[in-house]
Amino acid sequence: MPSTPHANPSRRTLLLTGASRGIGHATVKRFSAAGWRVITCSRHPFPENCPWEMGPEDHIQVDLGDPDSTAAAIAEIRRRLPEGELHALVNNAAISPKAEGGARLGTIDTPLEVWNHVFQVNFFAPIMLARGLIDELRRAKGSVVNVTSIAGSRVHPFAGAAYATSKAALAALTREMAADFGREGVRVNAIAPGEIDTSILSPGTERIVEQIPMRRLGTPDEVAKIIYVLCTDTSSYVNGAEIHINGGQHV
Repeated sequence: MPSTPHANPSRRTLLLTGASRGIGHATVKRFSAAGWRVITCSRHPFPENCPWEMGPEDHIQVDLGDPDSTAAAIAEIRRRLPEGELHALVNNAAISPKAEGGARLGTIDTPLEVWNHVFQVNFFAPIMLARGLIDELRRAKGSVVNVTSIAGSRVHPFAGAAYATSKAALAALTREMAADFGREGVRVNAIAPGEIDTSILSPGTERIVEQIPMRRLGTPDEVAKIIYVLCTDTSSYVNGAEIHINGGQHV
């Protein structure tokens, strides 16, 4: 292995937001195992228990809910790409605020400032990152993967209205980006996970499992594997797709 993340210019690089748990954590492990350099972004400092080499050096602390912080992070990311190439951007970070006691926030009781914050993190940050790094993505003929949700296409018993509508907007953004970025040689796709076995599952999820044809939750690694495929030549002619990863819950 190279002693620094910059020693091998042919090594592919992934930028991942929301890497500290669940799908993001599994994605880090999947790409790292394949030899990729992984640059992570989250609002938390680098967690010491994370397994990837160069993790602390290639972690950027950023508040994606703050446009100025996001813009500063983009400048820092570009500085950390001396070859000027970014092979994959995975927009995984998202927030889903709850009411007191963990209750669902609907359209009537979600404060406007909550709507704004959710959309800044879940919708505006992904397009800011992609546009801010378009030159690096273009040079690498890279790939963008936006993580949407099954909640973006139906009313969900736990996901709040702001979260759900932000994910629906991100799905529409994926189509628009695929049309625009595709002309630049950059593919843009989305994955829409259903009920995945992570620490953020809500109480009562077991009732939803009864409605899933496969009768089980998905695993973070099952999602990470599809993200990986969308960032490699295996999917070289896939652009503008939203792939459902939900065990058939959407049918």
